[in-house]
Amino acid sequence: MNNLSGKVALITGSSKGIGAEVAKMMAKAGAKIIINYAGGKADADNTVVAIKNDGGDAVALQADVSNPADVKSLFDQAIAHYGKIDLLVNNAGIMINKTIKDSTDEDFTRQFDINVKGVFNTLREAATRLSDNGSVINFSSSVNRLMLPGYGIYVATKSAVEQLTRVFAKEIGHRGINVNSVSPGPTNTALFVNGKSQEEISRLASLNPFGRIGETNDIAQLVVFLASDEAKWINAQNIGVNGGMA
Repeated sequence: MNNLSGKVALITGSSKGIGAEVAKMMAKAGAKIIINYAGGKADADNTVVAIKNDGGDAVALQADVSNPADVKSLFDQAIAHYGKIDLLVNNAGIMINKTIKDSTDEDFTRQFDINVKGVFNTLREAATRLSDNGSVINFSSSVNRLMLPGYGIYVATKSAVEQLTRVFAKEIGHRGINVNSVSPGPTNTALFVNGKSQEEISRLASLNPFGRIGETNDIAQLVVFLASDEAKWINAQNIGVNGGMA
């Protein structure tokens, strides 16, 4: 089950956090891994070393996903290195927690550039360059379901990702490529915990029946399954992985 042997996976924003965990788990399942990073070269290199020390195969490639030229170069380099790309995981993203009233033009632009334009840029390349019978997994967020104050622009970006997912699934399905999105709940990563008090983290943990926030491996297991041949009949779906939060 969940055998990814012979497949090549490109995972954006995978130098640390959920992306790094997805990369390590996909490598254990047999995939060759492209670790994409924007600025965290040291973290990316550490993730590559961890994968190789565990018997896997990985390479780190720098690219700003919000830049179309960078994304084209990323695909060029990945295909030159491994010969193909079978799996695309759009994990790169940022979160700026501010009320709509207090959000600046820059806050809006940065989040849409990375969270939405970044996905658009990779999907546009994948439309012609991802191998037939491949898989695409995009990252949305369970925060979309909660409408929490301070997340307005962030959830707007993730709602856009869900719609891109559904449309792209119908545009690319004739090549045997399935496209889905996953919506993690609060997860123990730097992206989530930075700037939050323990009281706020505990309050968010209490929103699901298990009374805890997620761990990166909780999310990665679903992504690896969706990338496998066993998940081929799952398409154009957004799947919550949040402990039953909403």
